[in-house]
Order: sequence, then structure tokens, then C-alpha cells
Amino acid sequence: MIEIAITLAPTLSLIVAGQLLRRIEFLPVEIWAGVEKLTYFVLFPALLIRNLAVQDLDGVPWPHMLGVLTVTLLLAAIVLTIWYAWRKPCDGATFTSIFQGGVRFNSYIALALSQAFFGVDGLRLGAVAIGLLIVVINVLSVAAFSIWTDRGGKGLRTFLRDIATNPLILACLFGWGLSVSGIGLPGVTEHVLDLTSRAALPLGLLAVGAVLEPRSMREHASPVAAASLVQFVVKPVAAFALFKATGLTGVAAGVLLVAFVTPVAPSAYILARQLGGNGSVMASIITAQTVAAFVVIPLLLWVFMGRL
Repeated sequence: MIEIAITLAPTLSLIVAGQLLRRIEFLPVEIWAGVEKLTYFVLFPALLIRNLAVQDLDGVPWPHMLGVLTVTLLLAAIVLTIWYAWRKPCDGATFTSIFQGGVRFNSYIALALSQAFFGVDGLRLGAVAIGLLIVVINVLSVAAFSIWTDRGGKGLRTFLRDIATNPLILACLFGWGLSVSGIGLPGVTEHVLDLTSRAALPLGLLAVGAVLEPRSMREHASPVAAASLVQFVVKPVAAFALFKATGLTGVAAGVLLVAFVTPVAPSAYILARQLGGNGSVMASIITAQTVAAFVVIPLLLWVFMGRL
């Protein structure tokens, strides 16, 4: 448990630093929105392309990884959908925020922890796992907005446009295309992307801390509880059961487990504002889960990691 907490310390320290920097107004408030936008649209896509384009999938059990993550995410989506249909506790826009809070994960934290726990192999397989997760999660999330907000009346065309313009999905597809085609990263492109992507994780983690709004959590206790129950209980338990059923072990299972115990990403707030969700509820869920992660992540990793 202590070793896990020590490994988590650098990642969590950057989140705390981001919150403190915002509280002392080290930078103007609007700058933090720009940092989040820069990370989401430029730096993290560069990191994904950099790692996926040179990825050799030989020996990587990616079909098993894809199967585990797809079933886990579909189970989370189904649980949330059944709960909403049965209870009808809120409007559709609010439910899309709960849905994201139970399905979406924080890729900045996941990749940082994968590297911290498993070194170079963790970063390599973490990029594969995150690439697969990003595609499935964004398809599910955009579908939720299409169904439960007034955007649903705009049909398949809007859904496909939102998928086709998502920067993380595009980065994954582009990176995999470069890898599968054998083109890789020719010339100086690898060095440029490497230099650019190094800023993604530290800036992303600082932005996570800066976006937190602790005062808003009490106002949205029920949505926070529903999303967090799926995020921190349903997903890791389902994933662990699937690891045992499929025989997936080692670093491949470890990086998926790490991803499934992280809180929802701040990028969910951007998506909520862009696609008609409830931004204030989304901000509360992000804050509550990130704060809870300081205790929940070490506890869940301690419970499950030694049993992989």
C-alpha cells in the first residue's frame, strides 16, 4: 500500500500544484482553459501519435485487451442506462454528465501511472490501451449526447461528424495508420512529436488540478454518487473478472486496471459544453472523483494489483 502511494505521489502532486496555482491566481483564470484546450487538441494527440506510430503490436495481446475494455465499458454504459430508465432522477442533459462520469477515464493520469508502475513497457502498452479506450469511450459518449439531449433530433449525420472531428480519435487512427503502413515517423517528425508530447502529461495534470471546484460538489451529491459508483466499483470489478476469464495478465492487464480506477477526465467538461450536457454537474463529478482518487486509487490498486 505504501509503495503504491509513493508511486502515485508525483502524479497527485502535480494535480495539487495545479489547484494551488489557480487558487493563488498565479495565472489568469482564462489561461487554465487555454492550457486544457492546448493539451486536449494538440499535446495529447501528439503523444498518442508519437507512441502509436512506432508501436510494434507483435506479442501485444491487443485482441484480449480490446475485448476486456469493450465489455467493461459496455457493462458500465448498460448499468447507467438501466438505472436512468428505472429511476428517471434527472433530465437528459444531466444524465449525459453522469454517463461520462461513469464511462470516461483520465488518460493523463492513466498514462502517467502506467509509466510509473511498469516503466517503458507500461508507457508502450499504456498507449495501446488508451488508444483503444479513447475510441470506444468517445463513441459511447457521443452516442449518449445524441440520445439524451436535444442534439438527438439531428440524427446520424451529427453523430458521425462529432466522432470524425474528435482530436483524440483522429490521433489514434492516424498513429495506428502510420504503424500499420510501415511509414512510422520519418525524418525529424519523431523528434518534433517527442519534444511536443513531453509537455502533455505534466500540463494535463496541472490542468486537472486547476479545473477542480470543491465548493460545487454538495449541490450535485446524487449525480456524483451514481457516476462514482460505476467508475470506482463496477468498472474495476468487471475488468478484474474479465482478466480471470480471458487469462489476461502482466503489464497488459495492469495498464487496463490502472485506466479503470482513474477518475473522469476534465475533457468531459469540454464535451459537455460542446454537445449540450450539464456543465455544472460535470464539473462537480470531475472534482469529486479527482479528490476521491487520492484515496481510491491506492486502495483499489492494492486490492487488485497483486492478484493479476
